[in-house]
Amino acid sequence: MTSTIEKTHPAGTAVREVHVAVIGSGFAGLGMAIRLREQGIEDFVVLERGEDVGGTWRDNSYPGAACDVQSNLYSFSFAPNPEWPRTYSEQPEIFAYLRDVADRYGLRDKHVFGAEVTAATWDDDARRWHVETTAGDYRAKVLVSGAGALADPSFPDIPGIESFAGTVMHTARWDHSHDLTGDRVAVVGTGASAIQVVPAIQPQVGSVAVYQRTPPWVIPRGDRPTTPFERSLYRRFPAVQRAVRGALYAGREFLVFGMAKNRRWLAPVQKLARTHLERQVRDPQLRAAVTPDYTIGCKRILISNDWYPAISAPNAEVVTAGIAEIRPHSVVTRDGVERPTDTLVLATGFHVTDLPIAHRIRGRDGRSLAEVWDEGMVTNRGSTVAGFPNLFLLVGPNVGVGHTSMVYMIESQVAYVGEALRAMAVEGLATLETTPAAQEAYRELIAERSRGTVWLGGGCGSWYLDRHGHNTTLWPDFTFLFRRLTKTLDRENYVGTTERETAGVAA
Repeated sequence: MTSTIEKTHPAGTAVREVHVAVIGSGFAGLGMAIRLREQGIEDFVVLERGEDVGGTWRDNSYPGAACDVQSNLYSFSFAPNPEWPRTYSEQPEIFAYLRDVADRYGLRDKHVFGAEVTAATWDDDARRWHVETTAGDYRAKVLVSGAGALADPSFPDIPGIESFAGTVMHTARWDHSHDLTGDRVAVVGTGASAIQVVPAIQPQVGSVAVYQRTPPWVIPRGDRPTTPFERSLYRRFPAVQRAVRGALYAGREFLVFGMAKNRRWLAPVQKLARTHLERQVRDPQLRAAVTPDYTIGCKRILISNDWYPAISAPNAEVVTAGIAEIRPHSVVTRDGVERPTDTLVLATGFHVTDLPIAHRIRGRDGRSLAEVWDEGMVTNRGSTVAGFPNLFLLVGPNVGVGHTSMVYMIESQVAYVGEALRAMAVEGLATLETTPAAQEAYRELIAERSRGTVWLGGGCGSWYLDRHGHNTTLWPDFTFLFRRLTKTLDRENYVGTTERETAGVAA
């Protein structure tokens, strides 16, 4: 590859020329950077808006933050960690792991930190992406977005929230300088973040009111410390850890039978969750309030051993009336009850079906991804979009999973992008772009496999579905089938121009 060159942008600022620009340095961005090096591509940059690697696991540092997939599975297959302290890792351990991966593969010098991408525009004449960031501008032949779906917090539109005089913080932007001791805390939401943060803060606060819209299904968390013997065994015999990883993967894939094939397979899981609820919540009124009325798996299945004890505590309350408004020192529900509040914690999730990065990337005709996706996100294999040459998405539409490790899907996508870059190099292509027909065929494939799944017919609404009720988030089948689909580049579904053709046009 050619070395990086500095050119001058017409506005007078320096523009750095690179072969590949990668957005984000979470699992997706780091995995892509490692793949680029494996393929001998050194002329690349990773643009990270934060001050360190880690992405979601850097930003989500709220009390109790942890992963709901076992450590041996929620990690790169090529970079095992024999030193996991627990079978399910907490946020500090995962963040440390990602920093270690960046150091182990020598990737820090490829990063530009504090570089939030504000715009990325395709220049069809130059066959380059012009990427504007808060740390300078870049021109790249290839743009890879690793901006994940759990990156940008979603804030609720509640009347009066801007008037609240106390502390307001989203779980994804936790204010560690604020002491919650003795506070009257309101937690909005009962999703994955809430069921972790509430048990962590409940013993400390004066009171905690949990404002619930829909109760989650919760199953026991089979977490425990790993033993010194296990860690020693993994260090000495890496094959043992790989075998454990394989067993965990296979066990989680069985959930697909119930979620995507036949809901009767979910009956044992729902029975487990119901038994867990009945054992931990003795109060009949509270039990009724937190019992879901939809099929398990329709929304994300949560795991916790301390959620129910926390909301059953004397200083805790589950509020189901719905919030009418927020006043400077209180929260008022639709039944007219006003609860004095010192701190407002928003456990209200993220922009998933309306990815913020989609508003900043503009293709050949000047339209943004968000505009192209106005009727629903659509891609070829979750990675490419017609009209956006040389753009590859990681953790894009229909790549999410509700039952297993997202890292498995990321590795599959990274391999697919790697094959695309290899084809461009071998064929001497200046551009590579999926066809509208291939994109439509993939949309139909997703729609067909989504029919009959628990996500569309389980009796609930969830962040898996867009505003049209379509599944644009999850891969609706076994993940090994997605890996098979992305193992090689479906070259017949792509069109491209050669460097020679591009030079001719320029001439």
